[in-house]
Amino acid sequence: MKQFISFIKKEFLHIVRDRRTMLILLGMPIVQILLFGFALTTEVKNSKIAVLDPSKDEVTRAILQRLESSGYFDISEYLNTPAEIDKAFQGGNIDMIVSFSPDFGNQLHHEGTAQLQLIADASDPNTAQTLVGYANNIVLQYQQEQMENMQIPFVIHPDVKMLYNPQLKGAYNFVPGVMGLVLMLICAMMTSISIVREKEIGTMEVLLVSPMRPIFIILAKVVPYFVLSCVNVATILLLAVFVLDVPIAGSLIALLFASLIFILVALALGLMISNFAQNQITAMLFSGMVLMMPTMILSGMIFPIESMPLILQWFSHIVPARWYISAVKKIMIQGVPILYASKELLIMLGMIAVLLMASLKKFKVRL
Repeated sequence: MKQFISFIKKEFLHIVRDRRTMLILLGMPIVQILLFGFALTTEVKNSKIAVLDPSKDEVTRAILQRLESSGYFDISEYLNTPAEIDKAFQGGNIDMIVSFSPDFGNQLHHEGTAQLQLIADASDPNTAQTLVGYANNIVLQYQQEQMENMQIPFVIHPDVKMLYNPQLKGAYNFVPGVMGLVLMLICAMMTSISIVREKEIGTMEVLLVSPMRPIFIILAKVVPYFVLSCVNVATILLLAVFVLDVPIAGSLIALLFASLIFILVALALGLMISNFAQNQITAMLFSGMVLMMPTMILSGMIFPIESMPLILQWFSHIVPARWYISAVKKIMIQGVPILYASKELLIMLGMIAVLLMASLKKFKVRL
């Protein structure tokens, strides 16, 4: 019995002395409960909307005030002409546009009816339906209150229009997300594990004393995963187009260019992980914690970023998949020129530079 207790004590000491194990055992539940508790919500909040209001009367102002005070909408832009609607969506910052008919208030009070159009970005069909439902309920509530107060029967007709995905197919939303998740896991996780494996079994030192330069050794480890990732991109796109009926509305070359940049980001991230991990298990756990969970939760793949607490919105800026998924939606689903995705591409290029410099510096210090 004493020997058994001694063995238990020994195992506890091994675990407590290993800081990485303690971080995984105690830190992972905390991170998961915080992320799942705050980020995973079916409620959509603080969505950016634009307004086209040629009437600018008391009724339209009252409806807009109710929309903004509800907490679901944040009016970020006022449009002057219908021609600006497409440009507003192409900028990537607008989820829905509220368009009033001219003389909206006069039509409502004198004719008893008026037209209101809700134009949503249906590249994410779930969010689009939720936003339209919120807006419809707010307009209906305003209509009922006015009828009770004024004792005048009138009707507001909301006309709903879904852009980019009128059939509201879920594949339009999850195809870009799956591309980001698959490429991140294959490139980053597998690259880090393959390099750490060489360190763990002791063959990395043998490779480093060979006539080949260290940088070429690292590149030789990276190239196969780069090629496999390119194959995965082609496979996903073929399945999306011919099986899921998700068309490539924009330039295929621009889409492939954005994918290549993201692959390089993921490979650079894998190199960074391999510099810190000393064994394959650590590399795998670190990749799972740092890559998979944030990619699924904080990239906008499943849940709208605008609905998350502000601190998680800030943290999502360092998640590479967020920018890649945004770029893919713009190019593939919305069909806009690559210029409208330049912000996302420049951010990913900056991530490549930072990660590569940090990885190479750490690698040289370790040598």
